[in-house]
Amino acid sequence: MRRRIALLPLLAACLTAFATGALGLGAAQDAQAAEERPWSEITDAAKGQTVYWNAWGGDERINAYIAWVGERVWDDYGIMVRHVKLADTADAVSRVLAERAADKTEGGSIDLIWVNGENFATMKENDLLYGPFTQALPNFQLVDFEDKPSTLVDFTVPTDGLEAPWGMAKLNFIYDSARVGETPGSIPALLDWAKANPGRFSYPTPPDFFGTTFLKQVLIELAPDPAFLQQPVESDSQVEQVAHPLWEFLDALHPHLWRGGEVFPASGPAQRQLLDDGELDIAISFYPSEASSAIANGLLPETARTFVLDGGTIGNTHFVAVPFNASAAEGAMVVANFLMGAEAQARKQNPEIWGDDTVLAMAKLDDAGRKLFEDLPIGVATLAPEDLGPTLLEPHPSWMVRIEAEWQRRYAR
Repeated sequence: MRRRIALLPLLAACLTAFATGALGLGAAQDAQAAEERPWSEITDAAKGQTVYWNAWGGDERINAYIAWVGERVWDDYGIMVRHVKLADTADAVSRVLAERAADKTEGGSIDLIWVNGENFATMKENDLLYGPFTQALPNFQLVDFEDKPSTLVDFTVPTDGLEAPWGMAKLNFIYDSARVGETPGSIPALLDWAKANPGRFSYPTPPDFFGTTFLKQVLIELAPDPAFLQQPVESDSQVEQVAHPLWEFLDALHPHLWRGGEVFPASGPAQRQLLDDGELDIAISFYPSEASSAIANGLLPETARTFVLDGGTIGNTHFVAVPFNASAAEGAMVVANFLMGAEAQARKQNPEIWGDDTVLAMAKLDDAGRKLFEDLPIGVATLAPEDLGPTLLEPHPSWMVRIEAEWQRRYAR
């Protein structure tokens, strides 16, 4: 409830913007026309296009899902999807920024990008996005804006129709129940647990999003006033004051981490592998169904389970966006629309495939669409929705730019 109340003003502003057409414009194209074009015209223009989709490539389950998307949009629309696998989304943002600096307003190298948070904020601030386009997508009307308001607000930044939601994420922890009895219920309790179980916990190296999200969780839980985090950074002194408990916590935690905090897992999947290998007892996840999905795919033992913190954990929506100079803007919009359809969303939520939660409202689906979700396996390690606890708001992206840089200065080897 706290999350919804905090987001209501931004949600109202977003809905007003959609109603009035008062949305931000892309730089190089007649962006307003994107939402005014008939869908049939967009799909006709998309046929035969190749969409270069830049998306994180660090998880084979997700890569396999993206490959399936490519097969489906080829069969239905004659669109070729090429997955450009990224280690860090910021690399793709830098490429678009370089193309803008070179005045390359057409024929860009990226057509679709998996993005959210500080990377979206950077692209929006620098006018690197095509659109608004989401109102042109038929499946956008199926999104659950009411109960999932982060589908219209990305890390406190209104999306303004410049990115299409396609998944929900929420911080949780995976543990091996064969080795862990009582799980910690707070960040301070996690420190106590790590001290009592040295070497059995770690987190991925920031800016890996699992690692960065862990830093944000600690920051929110320990900050003197978390409300500051919902606004842009005002000064270096403000960052120093608000983040001081974070650095104190990490200084106390690191000596008790895996390999004494001298080395960190490179990514979420690498950390999960350490859990599977028995080197860790607790690992960080951002998908509530990940443990069940990993068990189903032979990536974790049958004894893996999930827990969350008593006071709530960070949650957000992830999106796809189209760069301002995309070569295949129509094809990218068709892919974005397919990703929001019931078939693609239900397949993505299946823990045997990925386990990423849907952005859709079940009440907006027809009977066939709802049945796709009703028939999904839940998974032995997946918590019921009512057991996931409160969802905490993401900080403003400007905070994490500072936090990640300071983490590198203090702890990178």
